[in-house]
Formats: sequence, structure tokens, C-alpha cells
Amino acid sequence: MDLTKISMLIAALILSTAPAVAREYVDLELVMATDVSRSIDAEEAELQRRGIAAAFRSKQVIDAIASGVLQRIAVAYLDYSCHDWNKLVIDWRIIHNRESAYAFAESLIESNDIEGAHRVIDVSGDGPNNFGNWVDTVRDETIAKRITINGLPIINDRNSFSRFSLPDLDQYYRGCVIGGPGAFLVVARNFQDFARAIRKKLVLEIAGLPPVRRSLFIRAQLTPSQRLRPSPNGYTYAKGCDIGERLRNGYWPDDP
Repeated sequence: MDLTKISMLIAALILSTAPAVAREYVDLELVMATDVSRSIDAEEAELQRRGIAAAFRSKQVIDAIASGVLQRIAVAYLDYSCHDWNKLVIDWRIIHNRESAYAFAESLIESNDIEGAHRVIDVSGDGPNNFGNWVDTVRDETIAKRITINGLPIINDRNSFSRFSLPDLDQYYRGCVIGGPGAFLVVARNFQDFARAIRKKLVLEIAGLPPVRRSLFIRAQLTPSQRLRPSPNGYTYAKGCDIGERLRNGYWPDDP
């Protein structure tokens, strides 16, 4: 998959403006990007879509929207895989009550005449970036534009035999994908767990609540790559942010 292309696309979407149209102010501009690359089958893609729809129908998410200063958020939704397979599914929608939240759920980015107090890219996926620009470079360019990237890594047991499978995908997201003020991730244990994870993540993002931090441990198994450096939040992914590209090119040996 090419996480970098989708990150640049989303950043352009959030930052684009329409001077002829008056801005509408919201508590949060949120772009939700879900993985539909070749590692995701039709059932798993549907679980992601249904999970997001269920989250926006939930009382927790609707209450979180109502808790904001302006009591309204703007949301756009797209599917991503690579340059030729990125698709805008739902353009910007204002969600401000139960009816508009349900309408967004039922529907399941060119000009943006919306100005949010916070701007967030919400990226989910079941593997590392393995094509395009370096993911950590694009992350840094994105957060330099005052856009936060949050992550929802999906631990895909059905994908365990793929050369792109990472048992510590959450650590990869922490060290290479997420960034910006208050950036965090919520892990989905599998695709069936996606609905719970996305609901929790949306509540944290919309209400501006800090996630609960847990101690995370990984076992360094391989020699660090040339792209081993701390993320803006101070976390370093031990296998290097170019792991997906190295796996694709066959330079990453099997774990012992």
C-alpha cells in the first residue's frame, strides 16, 4: 500500500480553500481513511465501513460531538490503497446532531470552506507503507502544516503469512505514521474488533480526551535500517520506517 500518497492527498484536501464561500467553523475537521489494499478482502473492507457507520450512530460519539465548544464537526471519508485506487467516498459533511450523524452513517476531498479548531487525519490499515515516498518524511511534512495524524492499526491474523505482515504493527504506527499535537493510536485486535476500536478513537478525537497510555514492549529482532530516527513525539520504531519497502524488495529476512 502507499500510505504516503493518501497522506499528501488528505493534507491537500484539508488545506484547500474556496475564497468565494464563507467559512463554516467547527470543533474538528476529520478525514477518515480506510485501507482497501490487496491485503484486505471484501469482507474486511465491509467490516471497516460498517464499523465506522456504527460508531457515528453510537450515543458515545454523538455525545462527544455535543460536548464541543461549537458542537459540530466536519468529516470526510475515503478508501485508499495506491495512487490509482484512492477513492473519495463521502465529501465534507457537517455533523452537529443525531440526525446528521445518522445521515453520514447512511451515506457511507475539492474545496474545503470549513475551518476547524483541530485538523486530524485518521488512518487505519493492516500493514506498513511499502510504496511511494518515505512514510516518515510525509508524516513530518503533514504535521508541519498543523495537521495531526492519528492511527488505527489492525492486527490482521489472516494476513500473517504475507511478507508484509508485522506482528508489532502498532509500534510501526507509533514510530512512523502518527504525529502532531496529541497524536495517538488505538489498536484493533482484528477486523471484528474494528467497530469497538474506531468508536473509542472517535470519542477521543472529538472530545479531545487524552488516550490511556500503556507500557508497550517489542523485541528487537533485526539490524536497524537507515531510517531509524525518533518520531516528532519521541518514539523510535526499532525496525525502521522503511520496513515495508524493504519487505517489498526482499531485503528483510525472516524473523528467527
